Amino acid sequence: MNKKFLLVMAVLAVIVGAFYAYLGGFSSAQVTEVSSEQLYMAGRSFKGSVNDNAINDAFRRAAEVLDKKELEGMLGNIYYNNPEGRADSVDAFIGVVIPDSSVQLPADYELRVVPGGRRALRGEVNAHYMLSPNKLYEAIFNYAEEKSLELETFYVEWFPEDHQGIVEVPVKE
Repeated sequence: MNKKFLLVMAVLAVIVGAFYAYLGGFSSAQVTEVSSEQLYMAGRSFKGSVNDNAINDAFRRAAEVLDKKELEGMLGNIYYNNPEGRADSVDAFIGVVIPDSSVQLPADYELRVVPGGRRALRGEVNAHYMLSPNKLYEAIFNYAEEKSLELETFYVEWFPEDHQGIVEVPVKE
């Protein structure tokens, strides 16, 4: 009985480990100092508790906009407070990074422009968008601490592919 249980547990552990590897769970984030990109983002504002259903609705709506081809682009978010912080509240703009400002937006979306040309830290990782933010923020904060850089409280995430995530955070001058 114990041998069967151990065998089943070992097989399950291998399956879970393989799935985690497939999602990019073992990938490490790369951080570089860059001049930030100008980005156009269409989406919805959200300010409230991380436990509020409205934040999940905003993420689902962004995925729906892409699935229904209401916009061409990639998932993206702007955070005006640290999304990895311990606070219960989030101040964010959740939506889709679009190619330019001339695109016709869905009725429930507005346009925000992320300014380019600022000194920033960029983290990139090849991992599923559900796993990549944690890896990216940790790598960026560690890099900033090692280099004694102070970061602005402005975080831009975008996900060019299902298994790629990018975060840019401006460096305070």
